[in-house]
Amino acid sequence: MPNIEKRYGFTGKGMRVNLTTGQITSEPTFPRFEKELGGAAIGYKVFWDEVPPETQPQDEANKLVIAPGPYSGTGALCSSRTAITTIYPILYPIPMIASGHLGGDIAAKMKLAGWDFIIVEGKSDKPVYLYINNGKAELRDASPMWGQGTRRATEDIAAETPTGTSISVIGQAGEHLVPMSIFINAKSHSAGGVGSIFGGKKLKGIAIYGDEPIHIKADKKTWEALVDRNIEIFGSLNQHVVPSWPSPLFEYFDPASRWLGQPGNVWRKANPPIILGEDVRSPNKIAYRWSAAQFFLGKKQGLEAQVRNNGCYACPLRCYAIVQDDGAAAKYNIHKVTENTCMSLYVGRTLFPKIAKNRDLRAAREASLVGIQTMDDYGVWCNYGQLHRDFAKFYKQGYFQKFLPEEEYKTWDWDKIENSDASFLQDLISAIAYRKGELGKWFGESTPYILDHYGIPQTEWTEDKSTNYWALGHPKHHANEDDGQVGTLLNCLYNRDPMAHGTVNFSRCGLPLAEKQRIAEHFWGDKLAIDSIGDYKPTNPAKMKRLRYVIARKELHDMLGVCSWMAPWYVSPIKEENYIGDMDLEAKLYNAITGQNIPYQKLDDLGFRAWVLHRAYTMREMKELNMRKKHDLYPEWIFHDAKNIPVFTKGTIRMDPDDIEKSFDIFFEQIHFDPKTGAPTAEAYKELELDYVIPVMEKEGLMPEKKGS
Repeated sequence: MPNIEKRYGFTGKGMRVNLTTGQITSEPTFPRFEKELGGAAIGYKVFWDEVPPETQPQDEANKLVIAPGPYSGTGALCSSRTAITTIYPILYPIPMIASGHLGGDIAAKMKLAGWDFIIVEGKSDKPVYLYINNGKAELRDASPMWGQGTRRATEDIAAETPTGTSISVIGQAGEHLVPMSIFINAKSHSAGGVGSIFGGKKLKGIAIYGDEPIHIKADKKTWEALVDRNIEIFGSLNQHVVPSWPSPLFEYFDPASRWLGQPGNVWRKANPPIILGEDVRSPNKIAYRWSAAQFFLGKKQGLEAQVRNNGCYACPLRCYAIVQDDGAAAKYNIHKVTENTCMSLYVGRTLFPKIAKNRDLRAAREASLVGIQTMDDYGVWCNYGQLHRDFAKFYKQGYFQKFLPEEEYKTWDWDKIENSDASFLQDLISAIAYRKGELGKWFGESTPYILDHYGIPQTEWTEDKSTNYWALGHPKHHANEDDGQVGTLLNCLYNRDPMAHGTVNFSRCGLPLAEKQRIAEHFWGDKLAIDSIGDYKPTNPAKMKRLRYVIARKELHDMLGVCSWMAPWYVSPIKEENYIGDMDLEAKLYNAITGQNIPYQKLDDLGFRAWVLHRAYTMREMKELNMRKKHDLYPEWIFHDAKNIPVFTKGTIRMDPDDIEKSFDIFFEQIHFDPKTGAPTAEAYKELELDYVIPVMEKEGLMPEKKGS
């Protein structure tokens, strides 16, 4: 039995599940993961230590590392994120390491059951699911659930496990090894892009029951004061700190803010209907600030259908919309209640030209609800709407008729698209999940693989802003449209969509530029660290200093188990405090949980350390030293403007090529990377206590030459 060292916030042990042998063992968290803390960083370390960099997604050598963080289960606000690290099959031109993230209750239940992480390796020869009941674990036969959708599989596993069990599963898409597939918790919280890895290992799902205590160091009074402070500086979704409408209660408002819970709005499907009151600033009404269904489905259609908000364990915002539509249920044979958030809740309408741009149509709501329920049940991933945008482009350009075999083309009822018949989504998503025909197979890949297969120049996908995507295959998502050079470089430096909201949570917080610049000067020493969106100025060192912070916090949040839709809290709704939040809050909570006394700068360094290890492993996968020219690729579309508005002019998000290159120069110099190649130097590795990486990189020819040599 290994020596298990329990610590405040940590159970001290993780689980290793070998699906080939059926053996389940435990191993200590410390000292191996001393600096990784939790989440994706544990995944990166496991892959560095155990998985050969040439490993492919469906190889038996590929692993799944499932890890929450030290916040998980403690009740710290917004602490229900779980990272799943693996070799991602959708990345281009080769699969590479990445992490998916999901909310729900799996993070808390893992820690309550006594586990800091789960490493899944090998392949089963028959369908199984992993059942954990506190300190005990077993592989159970999942043959009856194999072939079932995520809803039915969840219900079947629930019938075999105690009430209160957290259940996460894959659908038919994962079983059929569709790269664009998900692993879903509690029927609606999903990690995109990892479902096929579970499917290849014949692992249908994971069920966790845990009711053991989680001990933290802080006394009750100290902990409650921290939680109360967190609530005080809460805004709305993405930490937007002003409302979207003018009010005498606020100094500012911003129509683009996601603080939509305007007094008088009615959640009509609640029983009785909920009428939002005037007390919109009250910390007790945080969940009313984010009117989720209104945002995703339109004010009329959304509010008519909204029952209430829901969300993850330990989050007061409740960013998930629960909507009810009896008519759509009867018409399309779906559940009358739909629960989800983000892109998936509304992208269904984007397939249909007549309703694509109008949320406030009945048909648009029906398409959205049919789309998300069908996708979630089959376990198909939309990649933040990119799947739907690609399909719409194919349809508009006549590519389906051009590329599909004639017999297959005739099997599709294309009239349903023109008639806005949402049942087309059921046909389409089923075909993708089962990889039926050319269409089903290739739309289960990702954008660049589709284009390569059909010989479509990638430039055709940059002429239409609706289909813009990044070079490695992820969609435009919080890039230059939200944060100029910072957003651009952030999207270049990750293998997949970085899902980092440390940019947009500041740039779109709703405060006017003067206030944001004052806050930027407070935290980063220079007001020029931030511009107005669509009024960008040339790059400067302050912006790149903020980029380093954004990367560090993105990784730190993935280590601690914190939701980056809300954190970091460097802005707040409190006028009396000059709208300044608390950059130190994550560290204060970590120290209260663990009893340690680590300043936020040190925790940020641990976050940045995780990203550098991720980059080093990626270099080994690519067998590439010159990351700047082979990996950190920016798409051509960022340099164009439909109205040809000059760069650095108000009214455009257009970037300048020389300015982006200069941004890379500044950033790599600041973090002690080789500016020419974008590769970490020995100095960079040593600063972050990654000395053990250096001999490996030297042996594989992946260390840059020393300056002056």
